[in-house]
Amino acid sequence: MIKTASGFAGRARFTLLAGAAVLVAPGVAHAQDTTAQDVQEQVDADGDNYPVAEDTSSGNVIVVTASKREQTLQETPISVTVTTGETLERAQIRDVLDLQTVNPSLRVSQLQNSSSSTFIIRGFGNGDNNFGIEPSVGVFIDGVFRSRSASSLNDLSNVQRIEVLNGPQSTLFGKNASAGVISVITREPQFEFGGSIEATYGNYDAMTLKGDVTGPITETIAFSLDASYNRRDGYGRIVNLDKDISDRNRWTARGQLLIEPNSDLKIRAMADYSQIDEVCCVVSTLVAGPSAPAIFGVGGALSTDFFSYDTYLNKEPINKVDNYGGSVQADYDLGAISLTSITAYRELKNFVDQDVDFTSADIVSEMRDQRVKTFTQEFRIASDFDGPLNFLLGGFYFDEKVTQDSALTTGAASRSFFTLLGRAATQNPAFTFNQIEAAVGQPQNSFFSAGPLTAESYSLDNRAVSVFGTVDFEPVDGLVFTGGFNYTDDKKDFALSGQAFDELSNLNLVDTFITGATGGAVRSRAQFLALPSATQAALRAAALNPAVNPLLGLAPFQFQPPFLAIPNAVEDGRTHDSDLSYLLRVAYNVSDQINVYASYATGFKASSVNLSRDSRPLFGDFIPGPGRSSFLAPSSPITDAGLGVANLTTGSRFAGPEDAEVYEIGLKAQFPGLDFNLALFDQTIKGFQSFVFTGTGFQLNNAGQQSVRGFEFSSTITPVRPLVFTFAATYLDAVYDSFVDSPVGDLSGLRPGGIPEWNLATSATYAHEFGASGNRLISRIDYSHESNTAINNGLPTFGPNSFRREVNLVNASMTLALNNGLEIGAFARNLLDDRYIVTVFDGVAQAGTVSGYPNTPRTYGALARFKF
Repeated sequence: MIKTASGFAGRARFTLLAGAAVLVAPGVAHAQDTTAQDVQEQVDADGDNYPVAEDTSSGNVIVVTASKREQTLQETPISVTVTTGETLERAQIRDVLDLQTVNPSLRVSQLQNSSSSTFIIRGFGNGDNNFGIEPSVGVFIDGVFRSRSASSLNDLSNVQRIEVLNGPQSTLFGKNASAGVISVITREPQFEFGGSIEATYGNYDAMTLKGDVTGPITETIAFSLDASYNRRDGYGRIVNLDKDISDRNRWTARGQLLIEPNSDLKIRAMADYSQIDEVCCVVSTLVAGPSAPAIFGVGGALSTDFFSYDTYLNKEPINKVDNYGGSVQADYDLGAISLTSITAYRELKNFVDQDVDFTSADIVSEMRDQRVKTFTQEFRIASDFDGPLNFLLGGFYFDEKVTQDSALTTGAASRSFFTLLGRAATQNPAFTFNQIEAAVGQPQNSFFSAGPLTAESYSLDNRAVSVFGTVDFEPVDGLVFTGGFNYTDDKKDFALSGQAFDELSNLNLVDTFITGATGGAVRSRAQFLALPSATQAALRAAALNPAVNPLLGLAPFQFQPPFLAIPNAVEDGRTHDSDLSYLLRVAYNVSDQINVYASYATGFKASSVNLSRDSRPLFGDFIPGPGRSSFLAPSSPITDAGLGVANLTTGSRFAGPEDAEVYEIGLKAQFPGLDFNLALFDQTIKGFQSFVFTGTGFQLNNAGQQSVRGFEFSSTITPVRPLVFTFAATYLDAVYDSFVDSPVGDLSGLRPGGIPEWNLATSATYAHEFGASGNRLISRIDYSHESNTAINNGLPTFGPNSFRREVNLVNASMTLALNNGLEIGAFARNLLDDRYIVTVFDGVAQAGTVSGYPNTPRTYGALARFKF
């Protein structure tokens, strides 16, 4: 049941609709004028038993729950964009990756494998490729928080709408919404029998099947079942293996029960399972560095034709994702008070095994076996008083356990590859590791021998409790003052252990020289410090002089040194964060056509943990000696406790919390044939959790402060009822206010790489009606654009670069919708086959090499759909 109230608090109006998405499915839904007859004709013509418009005594409205209340889109005083299920169908948007083409403030990227993706809103976002880092953009599916991007990437099935809330939303959501929220709402079971079935076929032998059915079991219980299957050959080719890459092979299944024993109580229970088993992703070489001759010298190859979609690997990548769980939502209406409870349990399993040097030479591969178990409980109480005051109060509990086993394996060609690099570096064609192994007393052929390189085991337990709420005060009709808060208490306990099997990396080159120079008499720091000061000084000077100590030239080959486990006697492996976020907002109904609002809000995301082999103690807990020497290391808690390991250095175990704030003013207007929305914002995140690949590992640390000023504009123009235009634009003026210790130096005052200044999304849709038959031909074309921008601020190994990206995507579809529920059509995504670089990174253990990911090429196909 949809309730109505005055002002921004929820007045239902006859004229409010989510724009063209209801009329004929253009890109993004915004409030729009229409008539009841228009909506009914649209629903009838679709033959869809899940109508996109709700009928109330005041007329037809589209409701959203962006503010945890049912309100019309036009009345919601938040910068929010809504994409309806019909738009997803017409635009062939299959997953969250495709959603960005109709939402200019959202950017989604899929990188190393099918489970590594990042969601970015207004230029803020992180969380890919490390399960210790939760996203800054919270993803909720039917009110259930999905803590890792891998758990929200499968095909979107039976979706009613997707709401994207821009900017911090911590006062409404219990966990990690410092940059924004993506909220996916699926269709409930219906008490009237119906359903649909859909099949598509396209290039790359792509095939999808989708189906759903719903209906009553009893007068008070309804059910629904839906499933999807998506398979496609890869658009890339592993040339030397003659195998496809960047394919699709995934399926989903879900069942729901809706129990309504009376008009006041509604219980919705659902369970779902999805699986991904794919070979991903295409990596090409943009710059072949000095290591390229060594790659070819061991019989390997790499592709430098970036957009050929050819790649060379010594093994076919494996990426398997199993994602399953269930939830129960209970809503109880007590009249002026309503209660909501959402209980959920989910499990995520992610397995990755792939060649990470991205050449056909067998140098190094990586395996990860990750599991996430998550329990969440949300409870809300909301009022619907007739007076000027209304409130919402909620609590959120989060309990999650993450485990990971991972390993690096040295390939059969590794020793030969690094031998060739050594010869090039020393300009000595006779260079071999055998000479060095003999000199330092190591077994022959031990350095870079084929077999295990590292083995790691990680765990993370996270418990968080949040209390949140809002109070609305409406002293006069149409003027609403809102105050909101969120208090979060977040605790993490983490443990990391690892083994490094490479003999060379287990040797400190300074300490080894000192041991040799003293005839083996000095084998520890204590023995070194026992020497006379003059002797210490002489040994120190000699050991650090490359002309005297030739071992120093081997430092670049020590890729995976020993790992200091945590917790230990110095580091407790814990974080504990608490924060009070708040919201202040005023909203005013200027007229029936114009609404305005102004707000100030803060947001919070708790500490993130570096669950990787690159986790290192903080400077201060440990102070490394010159050349990472243990003998020469000054006093520090870890050294004094005798915990140091060879070649230990400093870094980070975790990044501290993110604190966000945003000033925003907005205008929402609708007139006959035209609606538009405008939001101006000034948003800042202090302590942004930066996670950057350095060539052999990842660095996690806090940027001092990153900010963005800009605006979001969206509009829908309907010159005549069958024709609808949409236009949306996001402008971002982003800057690192302070980021001194980035992996590429001081970035303070610079624009963050990868954030385009302009993002545009526009569409045109025409629905031709064949007389009074109810048959329609719906034609749609949409265009999305990202302005030319630098991809990064430099690479840690390669250094400054000029790699840039500009995106110009055109998508099109045409669907013949018959009155009997049958639809046939054709579609194309990236119709003009635009080519651009998604991102770039340093070549793995290949200094001077730059690799990257090309975008998805043109895809097209035909579809048939039947709704009953």
